[in-house]
Amino acid sequence: MTLTLDSRQQSARDWFESLRTRICQQFEAIEREAGSDARFTFTPWDREAPGLPAGEGGGGVRGVMKGKVFEKVGVNVSTVGGAFAPEFARTIHGAEDNPAFFATGISLVAHMANPHVPAVHMNTRYLVTTKSWFGGGADLNPPLPREEDSAHFHAVLKAACDAHDPDHYPKFKAWADDYFFIPHRGVHRGVGGIFYDHLEGDFDADFAFTRSVGEAFLEAFAPIVRRRMHESWSEDDYRTMLEWRGRYAEFNLVHDRGTLFGLKTGGNIDAILMSLPPMASWN
Repeated sequence: MTLTLDSRQQSARDWFESLRTRICQQFEAIEREAGSDARFTFTPWDREAPGLPAGEGGGGVRGVMKGKVFEKVGVNVSTVGGAFAPEFARTIHGAEDNPAFFATGISLVAHMANPHVPAVHMNTRYLVTTKSWFGGGADLNPPLPREEDSAHFHAVLKAACDAHDPDHYPKFKAWADDYFFIPHRGVHRGVGGIFYDHLEGDFDADFAFTRSVGEAFLEAFAPIVRRRMHESWSEDDYRTMLEWRGRYAEFNLVHDRGTLFGLKTGGNIDAILMSLPPMASWN
């Protein structure tokens, strides 16, 4: 990758990549605890941008692990830049009159082998057009919801938000509830979390909050995995999980803005669609 980054862009990229490393290490440690030797496979990719040689539009690294606990988990980082297509630029904050952009971030989706272990999604990102801002969040997606798990996940995210602004959690929780909703089904994708976008104005404060979200993610999710991963499950539980995964796939293919952004900016197809579950069913 040959993009030239300024100090803020480089700092954001370094942070997202360091968070990726720690998340992957933690997930591999959970596999070890379950008696599995599964590890992440990392595949670098260059962005294919019209009119630019390979690599000059940036790229990223796709990380995937398939194990005993994590049936399929993807942890991707990317740093890309260039210009949006004119029609797409009109839909992006700050790009209406100038299509030039820069984006760096981390995106994670984990589909679990045990129906009692919730699937999870997390991403944080930094974008620059004529404006610059942070966005992201995390949400829990259990096929078989447990109040204890949902309460823990939300409590950790609330604490991370409250350390920066007491208004963050109620605002960002409501945003997640609104965003992670499947209109054609009339149901939420999971039990929510937080979602934020266009956090701009004070780079240091906004970056600090985004780092807190990333740090909180492991504290929010890993204990749930360890609590549930050895529980027994029935064929009905498994069928419920497959049907729920179908809804998850529908949301990501029809409504998710991150999927559209990746496809519209020449991202790696396998990285963009790593959010899809390994198996799903529709009845």
